[in-house]
Amino acid sequence: MTAEWLTTVLILGGVFVFLFCLERWIPLRKPRHGLARRLFANLAISALALVAAAVLVDPAGIRALEFASDRGVGLLRWAGLSPIAEFMIDFALLDLTFYYWHLANHKLAFLWRFHNVHHIDPDLDVSTSFRFHFAEVAMSAGFRIIQIAALGVSPVTFATYELAFQIGTLFHHSNVRLPLMVERFLGLVLVTPRMHGIHHSEVRRENNSNFSVVFPWWDRIHRTLRLNVPQSLIVIGIPAYPGATDNEPGRALLMPVRRQRDYWRRPDGTSAERDPRETTAHRFRMQA
Repeated sequence: MTAEWLTTVLILGGVFVFLFCLERWIPLRKPRHGLARRLFANLAISALALVAAAVLVDPAGIRALEFASDRGVGLLRWAGLSPIAEFMIDFALLDLTFYYWHLANHKLAFLWRFHNVHHIDPDLDVSTSFRFHFAEVAMSAGFRIIQIAALGVSPVTFATYELAFQIGTLFHHSNVRLPLMVERFLGLVLVTPRMHGIHHSEVRRENNSNFSVVFPWWDRIHRTLRLNVPQSLIVIGIPAYPGATDNEPGRALLMPVRRQRDYWRRPDGTSAERDPRETTAHRFRMQA
């Protein structure tokens, strides 16, 4: 156990505990399900995901960093930029490429089978942050190798982005109600809880928005940003998997290899839609 690894665990653990307590005090959305059962499911699924990350993703990242360093490859290695400029550009490109990976997990049917395990959580809070199917995490190792080798990022840049990525994931999955003006200000430079809450909506067009991880700029550039849905109207989850039993760890982990339901229709056959009059006409205005 290295000092760097222990420091990262302590930082992320502290952020998790802080946000977990804060969302109990000032919740953004009213929970629909009991916490204990959800917490057990989320921690169990997250534990397997973290094991997959430690066994596959982290070693793959280290090997890719070594390869890029030894071979001198990378998008910006030949540009002759200053260390600060290279750090800033590589940091932004790491975040942009994660935007594309997240988008792929929604758009490609095979990847969505696994990513859906993250989305069927019937509520959204900080415990959802690392609730990913271990196979999805394992597959991301391949993406990680291509990402690092193509960009040729330095170990320092990569480690800094990784910490920002993990903290950002905890923050924007949290159910913390920030003052609206504060969130509108933060939303100019960071993905926020209101922003990501829309991404976890059961309404398909809302679910297919707000894919960014750290910076929200990529959604603005690609016109996938949606901010005009009041949090009080959002139902978290996937319509076809609303039951408490769907969220049990065993069922959730087996879900990708079972016959898939019509994701956007409830068990009674109705689809999850929203009357356009319930949202404002302005697409990029953060709502309460």
